[in-house]
Amino acid sequence: FDPPKAKEAAVAQIDAGVDVIYAERFGVIEAAVEKKILAISNMSDQSSLGPDTVITGPVWDMYPTVEQAIKLVKAGVFTAQDYGDFSRMAKGGSYLAPYHKFDKTLPAEVKDLVEKKKAEILEGNFRVDVDENTPVSD
Repeated sequence: FDPPKAKEAAVAQIDAGVDVIYAERFGVIEAAVEKKILAISNMSDQSSLGPDTVITGPVWDMYPTVEQAIKLVKAGVFTAQDYGDFSRMAKGGSYLAPYHKFDKTLPAEVKDLVEKKKAEILEGNFRVDVDENTPVSD
């Protein structure tokens, strides 16, 4: 976790020509605001950090995960296990932040594609598995 380094990396990507950036770490939205490009936030609705910059982003809601653990504790069958599935959109553990000021300017066909993919996720027809292994590069 290094927001200044994340900002530095974001600035380098922006200077290399990206026009939209995914803010996986704090510092990235700050760079996007300063460089006047669009950003997608991560884990929470971060539009307040850049109302003219942040289009939307995934929001994590840990309630379903905690609810499942409590349910198992109450039933006397709790075990340590991977509860990551309960963080997924299909189980209510995440959702897309509102478009806020971009709601009127984002093309309808883009929003329709997002809604179509959301429906596929909720129906169980689309899933992206999370790879939590340490990234490896050349």
